[in-house]
Amino acid sequence: MAVKKKYPMLNIKLVKSIIGRNEKQRAIVRGLGLTKLNSQVIREDRPEIRGMINKIVFMLEVSGVKK
Repeated sequence: MAVKKKYPMLNIKLVKSIIGRNEKQRAIVRGLGLTKLNSQVIREDRPEIRGMINKIVFMLEVSGVKK
């Protein structure tokens, strides 16, 4: 049986609008679960999420979540 690894959590906030952005960038924002300007989500700090963040880092504000 596989052991599930615990990842630290990230707080991700959309600080720039998706208006005028290309469809790939809009899809990444939706994939992260962000809907409106200034919306926030908490996600695990996994490689997949980090890759999505790196594609649109100029639109986001990312911080760690303390437990």
